[in-house]
Amino acid sequence: MTLNSVNTNVGAMIALQSLNITNNQLAGVQKRVSTGYRVADATDDGAAYAIAQNVRSTVGALTSANQQLGGVQGLLSTTQSGLNNISKTMASMRDVLVKLSDSNVAGTDRTNYQQQYKSMLANVKTFVQDASYNGKTLIGNLAYSTGTFSRVAVARNESGSSYGIATFGGSALYGAINFTTTQMNGASTIAALITASGTFLTQQNSVGQALNTVGSETNYVTNQISYNSDKVSALNTGLGSLVDANLAQESAQLQSLQIRQQLGTQALSLANQAPQSLLSLFK
Repeated sequence: MTLNSVNTNVGAMIALQSLNITNNQLAGVQKRVSTGYRVADATDDGAAYAIAQNVRSTVGALTSANQQLGGVQGLLSTTQSGLNNISKTMASMRDVLVKLSDSNVAGTDRTNYQQQYKSMLANVKTFVQDASYNGKTLIGNLAYSTGTFSRVAVARNESGSSYGIATFGGSALYGAINFTTTQMNGASTIAALITASGTFLTQQNSVGQALNTVGSETNYVTNQISYNSDKVSALNTGLGSLVDANLAQESAQLQSLQIRQQLGTQALSLANQAPQSLLSLFK
């Protein structure tokens, strides 16, 4: 087809087609530069975008799990503090019981030691009642405790798998070591309570076991939080490789396409001027 036609301007058609291609490519590069993503939505790469959305959902779920685990850390820390104070107080209470197990301690001395024991017992009660965090308690099942006493099952990962946190019966402990005046008046009775199999020593050992359990649970939760955080970092790294744009490359391509756009615009302008040259033939 001849180019010397006023009906069909082939040069302009070619220039326009080339310019449209350049403009489409330029729009894509500008989108990647402005968003920072190679895959900003499903129109860029549907399969990659679907994978990216799933990864983002997993990251969000892991972040939520860590938030829940963080709350449990506070509860475990409070519980450990309460049990530590109970353990220390019971060590002092045992010292008093040893003195009361001596039949030579009588009269005012015995009364004073009994009052001392009762005072420390009141401390134990307070430690049990006040060992709460955010409305929950693992040991405070005595009347007027400040939190809801119940076992805790906390989500530990993105799948909602749970980790159980055990409780310790503060009420049973307090009831077992709240000795009557009759019991405390008998030296031999007190001596039986602090033997290896006696009530007091049994309860004291149970507090030690509870501390061991809380310590293990605290370590587990701390390690799980650290693992979840590492997993989030790894997922974000993979996500970046999948959808992030190479801004250095996109910047170079942007400049190249802008130059091509200018040249294409000029080429279209020249092509549109070609039919005008035919008018010179009629002069």
